[in-house]
Amino acid sequence: MRSMTQERIRQSLEPTRESLTHKFCVSNHEGYLTIGLYPDGTPGEIFIKMAKEGSTISGMVQAFCRAFSIALQYGLTVEDAVSRFKGMRFEPMGPTNNPQIPHASSVVDYVARFLESEFC
Repeated sequence: MRSMTQERIRQSLEPTRESLTHKFCVSNHEGYLTIGLYPDGTPGEIFIKMAKEGSTISGMVQAFCRAFSIALQYGLTVEDAVSRFKGMRFEPMGPTNNPQIPHASSVVDYVARFLESEFC
């Protein structure tokens, strides 16, 4: 049985919003990270487009983005997200094309580190 706790309200983004798009590469896997922003400049959603559409990695990344975006809209802070996702280790992993993040232990780790560098 669920305990009686304060209900959280989802704060969806406006239909038209500012965003930041970043091209990245982790171990020869290219992608584009788009971060949808609230009017105050904080992230409210993320999308990742991987070069190999229809692949398992592309599908898992899309699932991660949906869950991550919903969590942000229900109040997860970027700092909390970074602490939970930074350092996750699975393929693809390896060198990146970003001098600020020279190595990533996964695409999820890369996204967490990029969000940390831009928004924390």
